[in-house]
Amino acid sequence: MKYVLFDVDGTLIDAVSNQRRVWGTWAERYGLDADEVYQVALRTRPMETFAQVAVDHDPRECLAALHELEDEDVRSGVYAAFDGASELLHGLPLKSWALVTSNYEHRVRGRFLRTGLPVPGVIVDAAAVEEGKPSPVPYLRAAEQLGASPGDCLVIEDAPSGVRAGLRAGMTVWGVNATVAVEGVHRHFVSLREAVPHILALASGPDGSAAV
Repeated sequence: MKYVLFDVDGTLIDAVSNQRRVWGTWAERYGLDADEVYQVALRTRPMETFAQVAVDHDPRECLAALHELEDEDVRSGVYAAFDGASELLHGLPLKSWALVTSNYEHRVRGRFLRTGLPVPGVIVDAAAVEEGKPSPVPYLRAAEQLGASPGDCLVIEDAPSGVRAGLRAGMTVWGVNATVAVEGVHRHFVSLREAVPHILALASGPDGSAAV
């Protein structure tokens, strides 16, 4: 039996255009090159991004502006779940899976509401941990809240930092939604849809019953 721990953006929900738009608007406010800022933001957490691209500005002010734009995007932006996400999440018992995100819970709930995805009982967000991905802490925290050992957890990720976090936590890591496999993943799927039957099968017990 496996407990399944999902990343959110890029794994279950296609938020690339939303993230690019938010960071683009943020960059315009500070007179920065939008493409350059976005490329840095893809690799780092917000405070680290500000330290690289907006060294002359108060990082707390930068973060407040970013949060304002992100919250507005959750209210008015267009979101889509990846093909297979709804079938997959509805096929898993509520207590057998969790979300582990570098975003904030209220935004995740807003996006899930907009896309019709079910919300699990365990969500580990940016406010829940001091160390974000690629630290193993977020995934270990989710396993603890589910009452699962790391060895019984399957991580579903799309990004290198998340993959490293899952591997460092001692978990099985599968990569999705990428043409080329992220280094270190135990299995790679070009799309989430392709991975759905395999995730559901692994999350089932030896008799075919779902893990609880």
